[in-house]
Amino acid sequence: MKRTIEKHQTLREKILENIRDAIISGALPAGSKVSEPELAERYGISRTPIREAFRQLESEGYLSVIPRRGAVVKELSPKDVEEFYAIKSILEGYAARRACEKFSSKGLDRLQAINDKLAELARLNDIRHFFKIHSDFHDLFIRTADNEKLRDLITGLVTKFQRLRLTSLSLPGRMTVSVQEHDKIIEAFRRKDADKAEELVRKNAEYGGRVLIGGAMPTSVDHEIDV
Repeated sequence: MKRTIEKHQTLREKILENIRDAIISGALPAGSKVSEPELAERYGISRTPIREAFRQLESEGYLSVIPRRGAVVKELSPKDVEEFYAIKSILEGYAARRACEKFSSKGLDRLQAINDKLAELARLNDIRHFFKIHSDFHDLFIRTADNEKLRDLITGLVTKFQRLRLTSLSLPGRMTVSVQEHDKIIEAFRRKDADKAEELVRKNAEYGGRVLIGGAMPTSVDHEIDV
């Protein structure tokens, strides 16, 4: 029974990764249908893990599940990008201000260790692991701010727009720039400079939005593409 559950979860994760990668690379542009029956046939599995994967991808902003039409790659406009990063910059900037007063030396050393790992992953061009550790960096100072309602707001927002964050970090050179930005933020935390920490975190988020809008946004199409 345990092995069956593990296999189910592994298949679900594989489907999640494949569809995410296809959307971010542009192999599945906005408006493309993602066929549940085709995926079930390809992987030789029931539709249950596929539906679970679709629900997860819908919560992350990758897909829209439309009645009688199925799963379709969600189209995100420059306005969506601008609004997400504007709100993210305000909320995370405030979290940074709060965290600046509360960070211990141990916490700052942990933050530096995370960024050192990010630097290594950037050199390896390992976007998948970079994205996960990058989230750990932000989550650490958000948790340090010690405001559960603020953390819930940020978590809900970034979960819905995971696609934007991963796409932004996937742009050429973006991972290296992110590491450099983090170093400046850590320095502001060490100096207990709350104004600077808030300013840098807000600029970090705003820059992520600008490079994404400046890059090539997938165009809308209405045809099926194999994942």
